[in-house]
Amino acid sequence: MRRDDRVDFYRITVEPDKLDGKPCIRGLRITVETVVRLIAAGRSFDEILADYPDLEREDITQSLEYAAAATNVRLYRLQEPA
Repeated sequence: MRRDDRVDFYRITVEPDKLDGKPCIRGLRITVETVVRLIAAGRSFDEILADYPDLEREDITQSLEYAAAATNVRLYRLQEPA
């Protein structure tokens, strides 16, 4: 998936005329936001895949990676208390 310093989100599509241009998975009407919210609510990959049979495991993984990249997440080491 990584080429140089770029990440190729080949499973994530954005179409201006579909779902208000929200990032979706492989052109389906399933948004990255939906998948991330399901994970945040405690749903397992297997539960999501059972409820959304058009999804594949890698779709879920790439949705989480996309969401992390979209928020520009950085980890910072916290200082130890003095």
